Amino acid sequence: MATPTQTDAPAGTERPAPVAARTRRPPGTREQVRLLSGMAHLSLAVWALAVVLPLLFTFLGSFKNTEELFGDPFALPGELRWDNWARAWNTAHVGRYVLNSLVVVGFGVTGTMLLGSMAAYVLARYTFPGRKLVYYMFVSGLTFPVFLALVPLFFVVKNLGLLGTHTGLVLVYIAYSLPFTVFFLTAFFKTLPSEVAEAAVVDGCSHTRTFFQVMLPMAKPAVVSLTIFNVLGQWNQYLLPLVLLPGDAESKWVLPQGIASISTAAGNQADWGALFAALSISIIPVLVVYVIFQRQIQSGLTAGALK
Repeated sequence: MATPTQTDAPAGTERPAPVAARTRRPPGTREQVRLLSGMAHLSLAVWALAVVLPLLFTFLGSFKNTEELFGDPFALPGELRWDNWARAWNTAHVGRYVLNSLVVVGFGVTGTMLLGSMAAYVLARYTFPGRKLVYYMFVSGLTFPVFLALVPLFFVVKNLGLLGTHTGLVLVYIAYSLPFTVFFLTAFFKTLPSEVAEAAVVDGCSHTRTFFQVMLPMAKPAVVSLTIFNVLGQWNQYLLPLVLLPGDAESKWVLPQGIASISTAAGNQADWGALFAALSISIIPVLVVYVIFQRQIQSGLTAGALK
């Protein structure tokens, strides 16, 4: 008695297509993938060169004299001239500018993340009249360029008696960093499970304790990413300090103002080595922060999409 083989099928039914036929790609798909992959790698290589070459030119220039700087731009310096860095740090007062920037950015980022995370949490998790209006007011702050409000901002800070002070600059930093912080964190807090907050309330936690001890730690990836972005943005800010810390407050200038002052002096005195050393000093902290926290930045940007 004959037994049916594996390929036999009952009458009236269609045989399943072979596995090779089901997984076969359309003609030309593999070539298209290779072409797109090659174009992507080429674009990344061009972008990497556009970023790395100016940094390399700056760091090499910080050890050169004027003659070497105006020679081959990427040639190695004849010797390591650390006196360029010493003149930038002491004579050009870069050390004082770095300290001022650390103070201003430290308080500015702390205030931004504290107020922004609390506002975002309330807008995302609580329902109250005018909630959408408050949220849209925060978001509307993203549409105004900084230079558009410089003149009225100058008079507001002056009337408050905070012109030429770090306090006024910190408050303005916080105000200009809040819109993006609230916008980003509101979307992230909406993705967190409500059951965790409800369980904390049932266990006797107050709203404040629930936020600081339960919900805020859960939002750590987004908080870390936004903290780094705010550090980079406030560290490199130039227009706001230029307006709010005028020339008579030179002792309170931040690093971008100091770099601009050194650039002007270098144009008259031709101390280009000190200028490049000052630029290197301003780049190193930002570069170190990004290298250390790059994984947190990537995880924070993708965490909301994966929840």
